[in-house]
Amino acid sequence: MWVQEIRRYPVKSMAGESLKSAEFTKSGIVGDRIVQVRNAAGQVMTARTKPLLLRHSATLSADNQVLVDGRPWTGEDVGRDVEAAAGAGTRLVQYESNDRFDILPLLVATDGMLAAVGYDLRRFRPNLVIGGVTGLSERQWEGAQLRIGAVVIAMEDLRTRCIMTTFDPDSGQQDLGVLRRIRREFNGRLGLNSYVVTPGRISVGDAVELSQP
Repeated sequence: MWVQEIRRYPVKSMAGESLKSAEFTKSGIVGDRIVQVRNAAGQVMTARTKPLLLRHSATLSADNQVLVDGRPWTGEDVGRDVEAAAGAGTRLVQYESNDRFDILPLLVATDGMLAAVGYDLRRFRPNLVIGGVTGLSERQWEGAQLRIGAVVIAMEDLRTRCIMTTFDPDSGQQDLGVLRRIRREFNGRLGLNSYVVTPGRISVGDAVELSQP
């Protein structure tokens, strides 16, 4: 098995970026979900209720500044776009505490699962895609660990999927049949909630070893 893809989402609920290499810490990938959309009351807004956020793309610049659609996230034009997508009074806020993730800091997926499901991987927002995996083998990985060079990643349990999977990552069109099928054929769960045990750098192409509990 090998690392097929590494993905990061600097702004929570916006489209992310594909990386050749990344530093993995106990807080997940450096730069992942470090900016949030919040409303006037300070509540975090996500694409579950504000799907237009998915139409914007967040990346990190060479000097590690968050960009939204190629522009500094603090710009007034970005602020207007965020309000248009998430409602009046919403704004971007930098927040790097460990509780910024919905469940755990990483989501691991496999090429076998993605082939079986047949949908664009961006619908599932993985951080790591592992290649060379047969079919739905990942469903037996709960409680197991992945060793990638010096890095060790623990996989806790399968992720229960939500309404965000129903939005096409390119057109933004919603197809509720996607989530209905995931619930019908895959018990509503795809990918693995995971966390870093031993930090370090991971690159695309790195060899992956599975250690079962």
